[in-house]
Amino acid sequence: MKLSVTNLDNKQVGEIDLADEVFGLPVRKDILARAVNWQLNKRRRGTHKTKGISDIQGTTKKPYKQKGTGSARQGSLRSPQFRGGARIFGPVVRSHETDLPKKVRKLALKTALSSKQADGRLIVLDEAKVKAAKTKDLVKRLDKLGWGPTLIIGGASIDAEFLRAAANIPHLDVLPQQGANVYDILRRDTLVLTKDAVQHLEARLK
Repeated sequence: MKLSVTNLDNKQVGEIDLADEVFGLPVRKDILARAVNWQLNKRRRGTHKTKGISDIQGTTKKPYKQKGTGSARQGSLRSPQFRGGARIFGPVVRSHETDLPKKVRKLALKTALSSKQADGRLIVLDEAKVKAAKTKDLVKRLDKLGWGPTLIIGGASIDAEFLRAAANIPHLDVLPQQGANVYDILRRDTLVLTKDAVQHLEARLK
């Protein structure tokens, strides 16, 4: 399929052929959901922890005798029903990571790219470069383009001046092609790929 190539001045500067096996797949929400959950699970640190009865410092003496008090029998002041006691079935330190085969991850990335193409929210940019790292100037150019919340994926490296200019712009993410992932693609309305990014992604995903 063919897609027009634009520049940061909102001018068409040519066309590019996109590979159907990367940008023309049917959209499978189940695959996208699995990939997003896998990514978010990997982000969780899993360091939350509450104290069980063996973690509570305190006496091991029986609070009072078993019978004859008229109260319920108790075996420890560290039990959950007492103030300062343990917590039953509380969270413990653990890994939240789940497994996802490499083939499914690869398919999910291609599906995410295809979904943006199908929705008409995929834009190919000539290059992501600016002469000076001026955020104000870049904001004006982006306003004319009317992209909204955007993810820009460049080639193997991002122009340092462009990266500095884009650093403080809200709802704008900039990634090199090796950082392309399903979650970041889906969380922004518009996906912008440079020509270098298209070449790298096609070589990586075909």
